[in-house]
Amino acid sequence: MADLPVHTIVFEILTRVPAEDVGRSKSVCKQWYALLSTQDFVRIHCSRSLVSSNQRVLLIDDLTCSVHPIIFQSNDYGPSSIVTFPFHHQNNDVSILSHLNGLLCVCLNHTYELLLWNPTTTAFKHLSTPDSHGFYINNLDAIGLYVDADDDYKVLHIKRRSGVLGVYVYSREVDSWRNIPFITRQEYLSPHFNWPAGTFCGGTLYFTVCECWIGGMNVVICFDVNSEQFKEISFPPVPST
Repeated sequence: MADLPVHTIVFEILTRVPAEDVGRSKSVCKQWYALLSTQDFVRIHCSRSLVSSNQRVLLIDDLTCSVHPIIFQSNDYGPSSIVTFPFHHQNNDVSILSHLNGLLCVCLNHTYELLLWNPTTTAFKHLSTPDSHGFYINNLDAIGLYVDADDDYKVLHIKRRSGVLGVYVYSREVDSWRNIPFITRQEYLSPHFNWPAGTFCGGTLYFTVCECWIGGMNVVICFDVNSEQFKEISFPPVPST
């Protein structure tokens, strides 16, 4: 029997196996590592995993992190499996800020440090630097996790500090932060506006920025991940009730 082409093995077979096996397969050779790291492979693998038997819920409590399969027939959870934190943490210390393709951006609440963490492979990366990048403050900052056209996983960090807004992008490929410009209305710097985590869809991160007051302003801030340009679009009409 003729040998199967590498492309067939990677995109027809390995896109159907569990993520743990994909991680181990990356060590076969440089060609496999390159193909298994592309966004095309990730997209196909995720689409083939999106069946009811593969759905999981990750829960973090004071002491442990556990994964629960979802049983849709009974609207219940199956037996859990424990995920060990590979990084130092304290009780009730880890907050999930954003997620994409199984990769999580989390914050250690006692140090304010940001981390990238893959619970499946247990790999993680500290994003904090000596020059104060990679530190997150709840209710002031916003986080968005995305992939650009070059298949580089990135973190967008919007920081509000004493009326000053700074926007920073972390690249996993080059392992560094850089500042990018953000022209916006001055009132969005106020703590009266809430910035939730960004939602990544179709090459754009979307932030639904809402004023805390009843009947206050609502707006959607869009970030094009390839041009790194921001724009503002109107919020859908909200009934007065």
